[in-house]
Amino acid sequence: MVLGADIISIMSNSPFKNRYAVVDDVMNKFLNRDKDRTPDLFLYALTFLHTLGSIEKKGYKIKLVKKENEESQISLFDNDVN
Repeated sequence: MVLGADIISIMSNSPFKNRYAVVDDVMNKFLNRDKDRTPDLFLYALTFLHTLGSIEKKGYKIKLVKKENEESQISLFDNDVN
């Protein structure tokens, strides 16, 4: 999850912010942040984010998905279930 958060951080900043970016460009930035990172780690984290719906893909490009119409976070501890 930490690696996924790092990918989200990379994609939240310019030049990737709010646009589709080539996967290789994001991966290069990811790999440059730590010498112990591998392309496999990047792909595992990217797969995790895509499974959660945080990343949208279009060909060889990816984009960070933002859900603006969610007003409040659902709590696991609320007893009021509709």
